[in-house]
Amino acid sequence: MPQPNLIKLSCSVCKRVGYWSSKNKKKVERKIELKKYCRWCKKHTPHKESKK
Repeated sequence: MPQPNLIKLSCSVCKRVGYWSSKNKKKVERKIELKKYCRWCKKHTPHKESKK
């Protein structure tokens, strides 16, 4: 069984990793950016894909 392509989502404000997600690397070539809640900043901020 193949392993999922896990990626880290880190806050663009404080740079802390708060979420893990997966993506299909064959279909999505650019880096993912989602607006998620950061528990350290205590507000919704953009979270970008970062290196493992």
